[in-house]
Amino acid sequence: MNIFSFPTPRQTPTDPLHEEARDWLVLLTSGRATVADAKALRAWCALSPEHAQAFEQAKALWQQLAPAAEQVAQPRHFGRRAFLGGAIAATAAVVMVRVGVPGGFAGLVADYRTEVGEQRQVNFSQGVSLALNTQTRISRAGQGIELLEGEVEVLAQGVQPLKVQAGEGWVSAAQARFNVRNTDHRVCVTCIDGAVSVDVFGRSVQLEGGRQLTYGAAGISEPVVVDTQTVMAWREQVLVFNNVTLATVVDEINRYRPGMLVLLNKELGQRRVQARFSLQQLAGVALLIRDAYGAKCTELPGGVVLLS
Repeated sequence: MNIFSFPTPRQTPTDPLHEEARDWLVLLTSGRATVADAKALRAWCALSPEHAQAFEQAKALWQQLAPAAEQVAQPRHFGRRAFLGGAIAATAAVVMVRVGVPGGFAGLVADYRTEVGEQRQVNFSQGVSLALNTQTRISRAGQGIELLEGEVEVLAQGVQPLKVQAGEGWVSAAQARFNVRNTDHRVCVTCIDGAVSVDVFGRSVQLEGGRQLTYGAAGISEPVVVDTQTVMAWREQVLVFNNVTLATVVDEINRYRPGMLVLLNKELGQRRVQARFSLQQLAGVALLIRDAYGAKCTELPGGVVLLS
């Protein structure tokens, strides 16, 4: 096949299901897909065997085009154009609708921010310091802050309580070290040392060191005792997973790793994992998952790896 020709209709089925599958693949390789997009694709492929097969066929077509595309000066750019030609008419609209930034539109003008894999220390005010984890957006809110998206460790040693808004709730403390995470419309508050107050949904809950609660659309949980060293492992450039599903592990790794791991095997995703990863290992983590769990890895442009 000439590398400048487009796939024929026989090679690229044009029914709606196959068009949706190609839309998904183009979104993944756009460099703008989010963890939520990866979860949505996994759910889409699980809708029926026909959905899963359509995506496999779209993936196979992309792989057929890739060797030819590598012969031109700009392989990734041409490869996508070749794939798109005659196959997808509404890709731009799909990407624009699905793509988001951490913290939404407010995140674009956040006062403090970190990108994928970045961590940052901020001296917010006298007696208050912030440690921002990967993909975090924070804005000033009066004398306090609003955590729009991401994760922050707060060390408060001031006279007046610092207030942190996250989702629908407020966390406040004058003398404490605590961690607040706001991801996937769910907030998790962990008190490391001292004591904090969490006010949400008309309730006020006191957390002491070593206790954690979550809140979101499903309501507020009761405080539980947690291993704070595991919660705060990211401060040591480490991710620790204790008896969680592989799907959870993949979602967490995607917060730190450029590109994206997309887990398409539902059964594989339910495997329980006990693991510890250095953040420096994450570039090759797909191969570790392949070797440990027998997953099939398919690499796509932009650091995207499909695990099936």
